[in-house]
Amino acid sequence: MNPPDVQAAFCAVLVDEWARAGVSDAVVAPGSRSTPLVVALDADPRIRVHVVLDERSAGFMALGIGLATGRPAVVATTSGTAAVELHPAVVEAHQAGVPLIAATADRPPELHHVGAPQTVEQDGLFAGAVRWAVSPGVADRGAAASWRSVASRVVAEAVAGRGGPGPVHVNLAFREPLLGDASVVDLPPGRPEGAPWHTATRIEARPAPAPAPAPAPAPAPAPAPAPGDLVALLASHAGGRGLVVAGAGCGDPSRLTAAAGALGWPVLADPRSGCRCAGDGVGGVVASADALLRVPSIANGWVPEIVVRAGAPWASKVVSQWIASLPAGVTQVLCDPASRWLDPERTASHAVAVTGSELLSAAASAASASTVSASAVSASAGSGPVGGSPWLRQWVGAEASAQEALESLLGAGGALELSEPAIARALAGGAPPGTLLVVSSSMPIRDIEWFAPSLQSAEVLSNRGANGIDGVLSTAIGAAAGVSRPVVALLGDLAFLYDAGGLLWAGARDLSLTVVVVDNGGGGIFSFLPQAHTLAPERFERYWGTPHGVDLLAVAGAYGVETSRVESRADLDRVIAGVGKPGVSVAVVRSDRAANVAHHERLNAAVAEAIAGAGGA
Repeated sequence: MNPPDVQAAFCAVLVDEWARAGVSDAVVAPGSRSTPLVVALDADPRIRVHVVLDERSAGFMALGIGLATGRPAVVATTSGTAAVELHPAVVEAHQAGVPLIAATADRPPELHHVGAPQTVEQDGLFAGAVRWAVSPGVADRGAAASWRSVASRVVAEAVAGRGGPGPVHVNLAFREPLLGDASVVDLPPGRPEGAPWHTATRIEARPAPAPAPAPAPAPAPAPAPAPGDLVALLASHAGGRGLVVAGAGCGDPSRLTAAAGALGWPVLADPRSGCRCAGDGVGGVVASADALLRVPSIANGWVPEIVVRAGAPWASKVVSQWIASLPAGVTQVLCDPASRWLDPERTASHAVAVTGSELLSAAASAASASTVSASAVSASAGSGPVGGSPWLRQWVGAEASAQEALESLLGAGGALELSEPAIARALAGGAPPGTLLVVSSSMPIRDIEWFAPSLQSAEVLSNRGANGIDGVLSTAIGAAAGVSRPVVALLGDLAFLYDAGGLLWAGARDLSLTVVVVDNGGGGIFSFLPQAHTLAPERFERYWGTPHGVDLLAVAGAYGVETSRVESRADLDRVIAGVGKPGVSVAVVRSDRAANVAHHERLNAAVAEAIAGAGGA
């Protein structure tokens, strides 16, 4: 059997199994050693192939596809440092729970450890950052019976492996000559009707509703209860001082907010949780938690009895530090179906491997069935935003006051209508329904988190696994390539410059992507830190402010995409009105770092004043 033909056949089987398992996209970075795999990807009409010059950008584009669709995309590279460039995207996929298939070509064994070019140690390259890694070696016809299993397991591990969805590394050694003919090899047959060789499903445990609520436990319960006991514990607090803190991965947002409303509990909703988009009319969603918890009377006086933390933590230090400061007697329940220990402050008393929406729904059902709490549940579930338990009404009233204060300053015609918080609020609340909003780490995600309204129109995605600003533009391009929905990206200037190369060939892709860049001439988030007012200004600017002095519109225009400068609120409104049109566009809004700090202080002061005026202080 001709070895190049066997290599080609092996790659054809890989691609066939990936397509059978639902993979629809592959991102290819050009190179020679990956030729057998690239030819197989190109030959399969079920796979959309996107070519990206830079491997780091390619990795993040594949990440964006997985982030937007929930399906892994393949990113294929040649050998050597090309494979190494995938590491940032692999780490983000690992920590954020995004499915991804990193397919790296490699030299055959005889070219290792002898100084052959483009040869590095690729086995174990991504170490503990992958759900599974496999190096099947140079394709051998004698191993053909294993080909479909290996290929199918790659996808299964990426979508349902231990630890939940995440990246898989398949390292493929190819021997020259690299071009072969798969059609002359009898391929091992697949399963009937196009089914994948292996089907893996991650089944989330569902706690059984308790027949009746347990008595309120003593503070600081000892060992973690079984799920059924935990449901009873939550149900016993229906109508009481319970609180839900929802982040990305909290479960079904509508189900979660409905269950929290039935229990009479407010939901502090991170924009990535989807709860601000739930639109279920319960009225217990609190979007302004960062500003509210800066008000001493709320931070010190509104102490819950039980906190359910569903999904990833907020970016806000104010929120996380408040949760950490709660008395030890406050029960804190950590929910994550992949059993990740998302507890940086180490204050959770219970951890349970279910989504928040599952746990709360079970608790609401148990409370509803109980004669002890039926009246409380009925009152909270049936009276909407202005009714419910006194505890819920307290939070809902504060949220309404806060949002009114924020809108008066950030809305069109407000004093801060073109500030960085106003841009974030306008994009999250004014984009067409169904828009995906991809937000950079650093200040953009915080501005979305703190100032986006409690009724968002856009679904928010962000690389908050490792929280880096690298690859954000490529992630947004990948999201736009993976879904047939409008996509908006909100980036700072440094994040844009870091990944501007992602725009290469973007204008020629079939995308609908609007990129909004806030240009404040450097690292805006550092102006909020002690370095800004402790160190000499020139020292701060050199190492933290890092002004770039670059015309961002010229950079974007060099890549052939449409550009515009936003100089007024009317300009911003026109950009938002154009969201969804075909093509890629970049809009730049100038800002000032020092003024931005003052704007945030003014907004927080306005919320505190509104709370005091409403009798909340």
